[in-house]
Amino acid sequence: MSGAIVIAIVGAESTGKSTLAVELARRLALDTGLACTHVDEYLRTWCERARRTPRADEQRGIAQIQHERIAAAAERHDVVVADTTALMVAVYSRLVYGDRSLDAWAGAAHLALAAHTLVTALDLPWVPDGLQRDGPHVRGPVDSIVRELLAEHRIGWSLVGGLADARVESALDAVSPLLRERAAPGTGLFTRLAARDAEQPAWQWVCDKCDMPDCEHQLLARGTR
Repeated sequence: MSGAIVIAIVGAESTGKSTLAVELARRLALDTGLACTHVDEYLRTWCERARRTPRADEQRGIAQIQHERIAAAAERHDVVVADTTALMVAVYSRLVYGDRSLDAWAGAAHLALAAHTLVTALDLPWVPDGLQRDGPHVRGPVDSIVRELLAEHRIGWSLVGGLADARVESALDAVSPLLRERAAPGTGLFTRLAARDAEQPAWQWVCDKCDMPDCEHQLLARGTR
């Protein structure tokens, strides 16, 4: 295995994973001077070619190719941002087919590749997107299964929320500690993050469940308004 840093993005449908993967890779390349790329979701390509969604017996092959594509990118780059991993295939196998046979393998495959995992919050409006989208009603169940599998495999993760640039900044905050020793001198990632934080308004206690003003309860509350 290479020494690349793989950042995995997982989460429910229509939560901005694909957009975030592209923009995060772009920002990391710009701000660190490292060779960064993103790996898109193979399932999307598969559905477009087949003009249908996969059967239960086709799930493992899709998961395997997603894993292999990420590993191949990691051999050629310093940082890889993965728009989902095999773990998401296991999530949908369980949700759609009641099949948990991929859980163990997909969890281990994810853990072997990902240096850190980002889970996209449910604070974006649902929009249709062809065969891959089932509807807003599945986002909660998918989110729950994602978190359950991450917990089962003891995979650490960070929640990423916010709209547009705020979502990218949230992701940068989560992954910047991984890159501190890799970033080229003078590239400015940490200087910019520090400057941005210094410009933030004074902290205020706003959550009735904890003392974190940007906690998940607030993100989800804003997303449902």
